[in-house]
Amino acid sequence: MEVKATAKTLRIPPRKARLVIDLIRGKDVAEAAAILRFTPNAAAVAIGKTLKSAVANAVNNNDMDEEKLYVKACYANEGITLKRYMPRAKGSASAIHKRTSHITVVVDERE
Repeated sequence: MEVKATAKTLRIPPRKARLVIDLIRGKDVAEAAAILRFTPNAAAVAIGKTLKSAVANAVNNNDMDEEKLYVKACYANEGITLKRYMPRAKGSASAIHKRTSHITVVVDERE
């Protein structure tokens, strides 16, 4: 039985979050947490919190064994985009898109 946790509207672009997510997909939970702890990326902190939440959901709500858990799936979907504008030459403006992401981590027990 798979258990998931989702972090919504994080101020990390999904493209940058996917670089970190690809490192932990399919790994054991302890190994994935160690990888995230030593990855020098702002997305690694948020993904680590989401992973920790998914493990807590599995252990507390579904009585799963923490030693057998692994990252079954994880993905970063695009959230809302905050639109800001910067003044430019001759009275014009250019758009700045501050992208957000929804990060989902799914854990399951190994057989």
